[in-house]
Amino acid sequence: MGFDVFHAIPKQAPVVVAEAVWQYSHHVLGGLRSHRGPVLTVANFVGDWPGLVGLLGLNAGLTKMGRDYSTTWTVDGIDEWFRSCIQDWISTGTIRHDTSHVRPLRQLPQIPEVDLGKKLARELLSHKAIIGVFDEGCMGMYNAIFDDDLLNRIGIYKERLSQSALWAEMQQVDDSEADDVQKWLEDAGMRFFLGSDESTELTKSQLRWQHKMYIAALRIADDFQVDAIGIQYQQGLKDLAPASDLAEGLLNNVQRPPVTSRDGSRVLWDGQALPHFNEVDEGAAVDALVTNRIWRALGHDPATTLHDIRWGEQYNGDFVWVLEISGSVPPSHFEKGYAEAEGWRQDPIFFPAGGSTINGVSKPGEIVWSRVYVAKGKLNVDIGRATVVKLPASETRRRKEATNPEWPIMHVVLHGITRNQFMAQHKANHVSVAYLPSIDSADRALWGKVAMFGELGIDVNLCGEIKLPQEFDV
Repeated sequence: MGFDVFHAIPKQAPVVVAEAVWQYSHHVLGGLRSHRGPVLTVANFVGDWPGLVGLLGLNAGLTKMGRDYSTTWTVDGIDEWFRSCIQDWISTGTIRHDTSHVRPLRQLPQIPEVDLGKKLARELLSHKAIIGVFDEGCMGMYNAIFDDDLLNRIGIYKERLSQSALWAEMQQVDDSEADDVQKWLEDAGMRFFLGSDESTELTKSQLRWQHKMYIAALRIADDFQVDAIGIQYQQGLKDLAPASDLAEGLLNNVQRPPVTSRDGSRVLWDGQALPHFNEVDEGAAVDALVTNRIWRALGHDPATTLHDIRWGEQYNGDFVWVLEISGSVPPSHFEKGYAEAEGWRQDPIFFPAGGSTINGVSKPGEIVWSRVYVAKGKLNVDIGRATVVKLPASETRRRKEATNPEWPIMHVVLHGITRNQFMAQHKANHVSVAYLPSIDSADRALWGKVAMFGELGIDVNLCGEIKLPQEFDV
């Protein structure tokens, strides 16, 4: 249908792509790639229909393919800023946004974290790393597929795995092993909201299959000695098995149910997280690998995840973003860990075979956010600081119910970046986040991460307010 639509549009005609929901971008990217007229992408900035998520994914795809475009967004179409953007596009065929918060990396400060980042980059370039990819191209996310040559240049290689192999390995896991995982989670304090209707409720059978996926993923990862893995699930396994999200959240957490090798002789990744990049987003894969190495070397919890940039509104003078992942975060992202984690059934519309999320509200604290993406044929990263804030329970409930209440939520205030600046610059529907225990440790860890990215040869953009060493706490 996407190709048919563009076949009927004159090549030089101005085209508006209006986004009101999440869409599979590859359905329109083909037509946009060959179109010669000016292109405008526009989205509704609301929570219940995630047009802005679809917009950011589409824009990232256009950026990757080098196709010029203009973009804008609005809550209701009547605000002066939005109408001014539309007028500019009608008059000139382009819209210029304020991206003064973005500046390329020019010089690194002389602090130990920078030296560490450079050292870890040289180790990666020398010893290489493997990411296990269980089928590429989740939901048509062209922007989330990175060419091997780009990854190989930074010491990362793909092991292309099949979700059919994952499903086959799940058949080999004993029920008793899966039940041990369930007992471990319950003993740790996690609560599951169970029912009996397989089509609409979370059931014990769905949980058992999810635990088998968790075990199978670790064993296959051990077979290939990968440093991180990503499971596509959508669309590959969604009609066959319960959702992969529960396994993904557990894998990214240091404290998690133990899994042994097939012969029972070894605990796999004992006391460690095995970084998982949700929806096989390879930008998140690079980020998770770098974060894991830097954070562990600094003695910090390496639990990381990606979130959808779902929505946001003003609250008490700050613009507070709603970040949500479509299923599970590592439980250490909650104040009370597993004791605060809840298992809700995935929405039957998206996940007909069901499965549990790891649901909850992310704890207040300091984070480093970043996004690795492809632009002009090169790897780039935008990186900055943010604070996760605690909102009243009633406001959190309102925001969850305005989006997807079964998914975990993070309330984020970006440092020195307005809503429109972030939307204008960000080249993905996802953003990667990792916590630090204090403001000072977050400021320092950011520079270590920047140094590692830069030493790998990735173009680094510093975004928003970022402290220099002389401003650090003593």
